Amino acid sequence: MSADRGGAPPEAYLPIGEHGLIGDLRSAALVGTDGRIDWFCAPRFDSPSIFGALLDAERGGVWEIGPRCETASRQQFYFPDTAVLITRFLAEDGMVEVQDFMPILRPHDENHRQRLVRRVVSVRGSMRMRTRIAPRLDYGRAPHRAVACEGGVRFVSDGLTLLVRSGSGLSVADGEAHGAFELGQGDEVLFVLEVEEPGAAGAEPCPLDPDATSELFDATVAFWRTWLGRSTYQGRWREMVHRSALTLKLLTHEPTGAVVAAPTLGLPERIGGPRNWDYRYVWIRDAAFSLYALLRLGFTEEAESFVAWLTRCLSRACGDGATGPLHAMYTIDGEPDLPECELRHFEGYRGSAPVRTGNGAAQQLQLDVYGELIDSIYLFNKYGAGISYRAWQDLTTIVDWLLERWDSADESVWETRAGRQRHTYSRIMSWVAVERMVRMARQRGLPADLVRWTRARDDMYRQVMEDGWNKELGSFVQRLREADEPPSRVLDASLLIMPMVKFLSPRDPRFLGTMKAIRKALVADSLVFRYDPAEAPDGLDGTEGTFTICSFWWVEALTRSGRIDEARLALEKMFTFANHVGLYAEQIGTTGEQLGNFPQAFTHLALISAAVNLDRSM
Repeated sequence: MSADRGGAPPEAYLPIGEHGLIGDLRSAALVGTDGRIDWFCAPRFDSPSIFGALLDAERGGVWEIGPRCETASRQQFYFPDTAVLITRFLAEDGMVEVQDFMPILRPHDENHRQRLVRRVVSVRGSMRMRTRIAPRLDYGRAPHRAVACEGGVRFVSDGLTLLVRSGSGLSVADGEAHGAFELGQGDEVLFVLEVEEPGAAGAEPCPLDPDATSELFDATVAFWRTWLGRSTYQGRWREMVHRSALTLKLLTHEPTGAVVAAPTLGLPERIGGPRNWDYRYVWIRDAAFSLYALLRLGFTEEAESFVAWLTRCLSRACGDGATGPLHAMYTIDGEPDLPECELRHFEGYRGSAPVRTGNGAAQQLQLDVYGELIDSIYLFNKYGAGISYRAWQDLTTIVDWLLERWDSADESVWETRAGRQRHTYSRIMSWVAVERMVRMARQRGLPADLVRWTRARDDMYRQVMEDGWNKELGSFVQRLREADEPPSRVLDASLLIMPMVKFLSPRDPRFLGTMKAIRKALVADSLVFRYDPAEAPDGLDGTEGTFTICSFWWVEALTRSGRIDEARLALEKMFTFANHVGLYAEQIGTTGEQLGNFPQAFTHLALISAAVNLDRSM
C-alpha cells in the first residue's frame, strides 16, 4: 500500500538509519532520533510486535516522547561503551534528553524482569513535553484495552499484558495513553514499561522510585562496560569495532545462546520494492561468522554458548528431507520450521509491501552452510574449550551426508528464488567443511575416514578451479560450468572470501584477476554490489542496494592481497556510511541510505574481521 492508496505519507516514517538499538539479550527496540519507539517485539526477538509503526505508521503502534515546542536540533548517541541510548532535544529555552535502556543487572540472571525504561531529564532550562503510548499487539491484529491504574496504565490483551508506570499523569482513551508535562532544569520524569508474567495482571504496581531507577541505570551501564572490558582489541578503530561487538551482543538471546541475524522484519532492500524479509532468526551462516568475530575479540563465553546451542541442533539433525541434516536457519529455540506468511494489513515501510513473517528460505538447500558451520567449530576447537566427542560424532554424520551430495545444485548464500544452480561459492564452502574436518581429526587424533575425506576434498577443489573459472574474463564466476554450456559470465562478490577461508592465496593470479573483474563490475568506490540481478535473475522483481558485508569483504581482500593503503581508505570510507551511532543495515543505497533489516549482524561481524586483519597487516 502506498500513500496514494490511502497509506501514511512518506514523512510519517523516519529513515531506517535514524534509529538506535537498545535491548536486554532477549529482545530489542529501535528508538528514533525524534524520541519514538517504532519497533519492539516482546518478550523475544521473534515475538509479534508491540510497537510496529516502522512497518505501518498508522496501524503498527508507537511510543512517542518529544517536545511540545519547536526544537532547533536533535542528537542521539550511546552512553560510552554501553547499549544505553541518549536522545537530546535542543531548543532556545532548554535542552532535554531521553535516556532509553532495557535493564540488565547481571549475566544469566534467572530473575530477569523485562523492562523498558525511559528517563526524561532536563539538562538546561525548561521544556514542555508530551508522550503518547499506543501499542498495537500481535502486529496490530490483537484487540486490547487500556486500563488506568494507580501510577500508570495497563494494556491488556488475551495473550499479553503490558504495564506502563509513569512519573507523570496519563490519560486513557481509545486504547492509548497520553500525557503532557513540563520539566524545569534538573527535573526528570520516569516511564517504565514492563512485560507482565501470566497471572500477574491486576496486582497494584509499585510506585516509581527515582533512586531505584538510577540504580537500574548504573547496573546496566556496569554490565555493558564489564562485558566490553573483556575485549582484547586495542587497534586503530576501537570505537567502531567495539560498537559492532556490542551490536552482536545485543542480537544474542542469552537464555539459549542463539544469535539472530537482525531484530527486525520487513525492512526493504529498495524503498517500495518486494524484497522484504524476516531476519529475527538464527542463520547458521551469520551466527557462525559471528562466532568467528567474537573469538577474534576474546569473547569465548559467547562462543561457548553458541556452540552449545549448535550442538543441540546437531543432535536433532536428520539426513532425511530436501535440505539434509542442516537447515539454513532456525528459530531461537533451534526449530527449523519457519512458515512464511504476509501481514496484509500492514502497508510496509513507506509502502514497501509485502510485509512477511517467517522465512521460506529455511527450506532451501544451501550447501555453503556446512562449510561455515564446520569452520566456526574448527576455530572454537582451536581457540576455545574444544568440542566434545558427541559433537564430533554428529559432525561426522553431517560430513557423510555432504560427501554424497556436495555436487548438487542449491540456492546458496544469497538464497535466490529462481531455482537451484551449481554455485561456485557452495563448492568452496563444501571444500572448507571437509578440509576443516581433516584438520581437526589430525590435530586431535579423532576417528575419521581420512582417505575418503581427502579424496572428496581434492575433487571439490579441482572442480572450482576448472569449472568455476572463466578464462575469458580472467575471473572466477558465480556458477560452475555445465558440460554442454559456455562458461558463466556472472560475477559474484561472495568469491572475495576465497583467501579468508584459505582456499586460495590472496596473491594467486586467479584471485587477483577475480578482484580486478569485481572491481570493474560490482564496486562503486568502496560500496560493493553482491551480483547483477539483470545478468543473474534471482526470481524477484526490482533492484537492491549495495551489500554491506561485501564492502567489508572487499576491504579484507585488499588487505590480504597487500594493498594496504587502498584497504585503509576503503575502510575509512565505509565508516562514513554507518549511521550516527555506528550501526549498519544489511544494505546501503547508492545515495548512502540504510536499506534492509537493521542493524544487521552479518555486516558488523564483517567490519570486525576487516578492521582486525587490516590492523594486523599495518
